[in-house]
Amino acid sequence: MLYQLLFALHDDVSWLSWLNVLRYTSTRILLATLTALVLSLILYPWFIRTLQKIQLGQVVRDDGPKSHFSKRGTPTMGGSLILFCLIIPTVLWSDMSNGFVLLATAVTAGCGVIGFIDDGLKIRKKNSGGLPGKMKLLLQFLIAGAAVWYLFSPLSGLMPEGIRYRLAMPFTDFYEHFFVLPEWMYLAFATLVVVGFSNAVNLTDGLDGLAIGPVVMSAATFLVLTYAAGTLIAGFDIARYLNIPHIPGVGELAIYCGAMCGAGIGFLWYNTFPASVFMGDVGSLPLGAGIGFLAVASKNEFTLVVVGGIFVLEAVSVIVQVVSFKLTGKRVFKMAPIHHHFELKGWSEPKVVVRFWIISFMLALIGLATLKLR
Repeated sequence: MLYQLLFALHDDVSWLSWLNVLRYTSTRILLATLTALVLSLILYPWFIRTLQKIQLGQVVRDDGPKSHFSKRGTPTMGGSLILFCLIIPTVLWSDMSNGFVLLATAVTAGCGVIGFIDDGLKIRKKNSGGLPGKMKLLLQFLIAGAAVWYLFSPLSGLMPEGIRYRLAMPFTDFYEHFFVLPEWMYLAFATLVVVGFSNAVNLTDGLDGLAIGPVVMSAATFLVLTYAAGTLIAGFDIARYLNIPHIPGVGELAIYCGAMCGAGIGFLWYNTFPASVFMGDVGSLPLGAGIGFLAVASKNEFTLVVVGGIFVLEAVSVIVQVVSFKLTGKRVFKMAPIHHHFELKGWSEPKVVVRFWIISFMLALIGLATLKLR
């Protein structure tokens, strides 16, 4: 909204003609990123003190690594400020008449409410149970399903008809190598991507800084992917040149991505080992859902598996552990999610986190390489 207010002045006031620069998406990406980062760095000290004052401390699972028992009482629900520092810059610097931005913020806020309720119940009950799993999934599917349905509905006019239900694999030409799913199947698949990634990020959020690092790298990658898919530069179609789908308007999501990067880096300043504040489900669920929505909106559903490989690995490790134990009574890993497995093997917490960051960075580069290697 601030963008629309200031940009209107470039014609009305002669000495403000320089505000014409706001019409460039790249300028507003930088402004949103900086706004989110500055807000985070300024507000978190006060926010942490407030959480300590009202005693919103972390509840640690009893069957977890013993080294985590010292984390009890550390302020949690820090993700609520991440959402504030993500949504406010997005609203300020993006075109809020853009349907993609509205849906992204709605999915983020909706899953944030679910996470808030979940965290609140954990603190109130003094255990790590929280909201019942089936209820949590039902609410996530309702929010993601509604957003996906509207995104691909002909009524919204957001997704071009020719590519609406089309899927392509990374490193292939989107216009030559693809397959089309029936409408119901594609909508179910896209909804599953959003919900699945939301929970994958939630599972990853178990060590200081572990989840937020790959979240920032994934957001930065989708900043490039959404910008390329939806931006014309002097009439030049970047998407067509790269053989990726051109989706008018989706480039505005790059501003949302920039805000996520800024908010995430600001949070990491206080979440790095030893953490002064934890994210909680109020942060991990909406951030994961937001990234999943970015993949669906930019037609990068399978590229997300590469870019968010760390989150996929964490989710798969839990599935494998549960299935193996139920079928054979044996565990594949010492503990799931897999980051706990490496802890119990003797890796220090910072070593696990940094090595997972390095892997995430490599996967982000591979994800970006899909733009050129086709």
